[in-house]
Amino acid sequence: MVSISATDGWQKAHPEASIGILEISGIDNSRPSPRLDKQKREVEARLRDRYQDFTRKDFLTLPVMAAYDKYYARFDKTYHVQLQVESIILKGKNLPNVSPLVDANFTAEVETFVLTAGHDADKLNGRISMDVSRAGDQMTQMNGIQKELRAGDMIMRDEEGICCSILYGQDNRSPITPQSTHTLYISYCPPGVPREALDTQLDRILEYIRLFAPLVKMEQRLYLSSSY
Repeated sequence: MVSISATDGWQKAHPEASIGILEISGIDNSRPSPRLDKQKREVEARLRDRYQDFTRKDFLTLPVMAAYDKYYARFDKTYHVQLQVESIILKGKNLPNVSPLVDANFTAEVETFVLTAGHDADKLNGRISMDVSRAGDQMTQMNGIQKELRAGDMIMRDEEGICCSILYGQDNRSPITPQSTHTLYISYCPPGVPREALDTQLDRILEYIRLFAPLVKMEQRLYLSSSY
């Protein structure tokens, strides 16, 4: 089981923020899942039906989307999950096919709008901490590019370095691959994201994983808040 905690810096920099953690193991991620693919098409259809008349301005009236928009606006950026949802609804695009463990998260994410990163837990090193980025912090992104981070962003560190940033995504050390069997999902929730949305996100991820891995083992499910 991965050891995870929050730093004082994160709690002070992001009051009323929260983090959802789901650690699972015992999965075969190497084969496609027809049941998950069917679920993806159903989710896409529901989104198009529910939000077919929405504009970008309309999406920002939804509480979860509005909370992320406010966070990203501090850094002059647009919430990328919003762009993914818009591409499904307004442009008719489908969810990507990466691997079942990745696709389960993406599918839940576009339903709940809750930003969630998925890591191969066996590629993380030592204790994990939810922290805040500082001037000079850097990480190597999934595309191999070294990125200097903006100060003040919510991030995750292990004993080797920064593993994930809200603004810039995940590192290139710990992404989920077809060989991954032990996964850590981290949901990053700025102030304004309701607890029930976070709970639904973790529930959906687990539900969709059970479509192809019914015997998956839940190692831990944890909730961290900066409001205590």
